[in-house]
Amino acid sequence: MASSASTPSSSSSSANDLRILVERDPPESKLSELNIKCWPKWGCPPGKYQLKFDAEETCYLVKGKVKVYPRGSSSSPSSASASSEDQFVEFGAGDLVIIPKGLSCTWDVSVAVDKYYKFESSSSS
Repeated sequence: MASSASTPSSSSSSANDLRILVERDPPESKLSELNIKCWPKWGCPPGKYQLKFDAEETCYLVKGKVKVYPRGSSSSPSSASASSEDQFVEFGAGDLVIIPKGLSCTWDVSVAVDKYYKFESSSSS
């Protein structure tokens, strides 16, 4: 009976709902369909960056390697239930990544990043 967090609730979204989705090596057909080459580009050197996403971002990494630590993920040793894999999401060159709106996180860039990106301006389908 130690697990009280396993029951679903209708409370406001928690950090657990703000998951980063990574698609490794998407097919060229998908990249063409998304028209990625027409998206703006962004890059950064290695370092640590505090970021807050006010809109959902889809990005495709041309170069680089990143570990993203969502804010609110507990990195304290007292959190026995969370393994180190739960603490960050790692992605790099060739990955298509969707970052949810509302996520605050730290990007730990180990290899300089060069990416195409697009922000979702509305949720209309």
